[in-house]
Amino acid sequence: MIIQPAERTKGVQEYYFSRKQKDLDAVSAERASKGLGPLINLGIGAPDGMPPQAAIDALAKTAALRDSHKYQNYKGLPVLRQAFADWYKRYYGVTLNPNGGIQPLVGSKEGILLISLAFVNPGDKVLVPDPGYPTYSSSAQLAGAEMVKYNLKAENGWFPDFEELENMDLNGVKLMWVNYPNMPTGASATPELYQKLVNFAKKHNILLVNDNPYSFILTEKPISMLAAEGAWDCCLELNSLSKAHNMSGWRLGMVAGDPEMVNEILKVKSQMDSGMFKAMQIAAVEALAQGPEWFEQLNAEYRRRRVAAGRIFEALGVKYNPNSTGLFLWGLTPEDSPTSPTMNRGEVLSEKILHGTGVFITPGFVFGKNGEDYVRISLCAPVPTLEEGLARIKEFLGTC
Repeated sequence: MIIQPAERTKGVQEYYFSRKQKDLDAVSAERASKGLGPLINLGIGAPDGMPPQAAIDALAKTAALRDSHKYQNYKGLPVLRQAFADWYKRYYGVTLNPNGGIQPLVGSKEGILLISLAFVNPGDKVLVPDPGYPTYSSSAQLAGAEMVKYNLKAENGWFPDFEELENMDLNGVKLMWVNYPNMPTGASATPELYQKLVNFAKKHNILLVNDNPYSFILTEKPISMLAAEGAWDCCLELNSLSKAHNMSGWRLGMVAGDPEMVNEILKVKSQMDSGMFKAMQIAAVEALAQGPEWFEQLNAEYRRRRVAAGRIFEALGVKYNPNSTGLFLWGLTPEDSPTSPTMNRGEVLSEKILHGTGVFITPGFVFGKNGEDYVRISLCAPVPTLEEGLARIKEFLGTC
């Protein structure tokens, strides 16, 4: 390399699932050479269902119009911002300001880095959940911040321990990441938890960011942190059409909050890209207009998949919550599971099953130290695929 990479990249690795794909490709090729069944990937949470037909129709219709292919406003179309506001009012009972309090994003993942760059200075501290989405940590590092892990543990329902938080050195903490329904654990928030988090953030002058893309998946009623008293003083919320509308590849998300804070995010975003393709924005409006029947149908399928994924965990002796929410099933490996000098219980089990059966389940260490004894199954595979995975695992366990 002719020059040295930036210092900010030294603590950041290529995203785990990007690195792991090389191994999965090798296993897939080996199985094909032996005439074995294809790899079954139960790793990443990429919904496999179709988006609402109205969104697809709107995309095609709008894309055929001559004026759809120009640069668009950085703030997004007014009709899209209003659609997000209507969506929040209808399902979360929260009133958003479509004229400055909502910023459309290229998926909510983009928002994680934008928020970090907009609000965090080098040397600031950022509270990151363990276990948690790895992008929270990498975005803090890319912004030059000091990452401070806070514990989520099974004995506390995968909720923060507020007594432990209060006893931490919070000097210099500027931002805190929260994510419920939680990825990877499947724990659901309550209004009481959100209120405690808001009170904590206000007490310590911390910007609290709730990453909320799973709120419609296997939940009785979606909730928003912005409904908590005082949330507008200290909170931002990210959301997305990726999970709830089967539109992960479309990259359609948003951030909502006080217009003054949202404008700081726009300052950064407007330097990095241009407005979103008009046809996609109009399609998003149609998707956001879906009624309760859309989510009822979606969740009926995910409930069937959750049961099928649970049978895989039962075959492996993995303990799990059969009522977990979100797109994943999270389970504790047996206490007598083997480890190795370089791998923890979850990774050993994941590698054993991958190479023995061609079924990939995610090892929990990817999400932090508190996930080392866990494994995760994505529900983004149809029931017959999950059943095929179970059959392979049972056959393998019976011969090894």
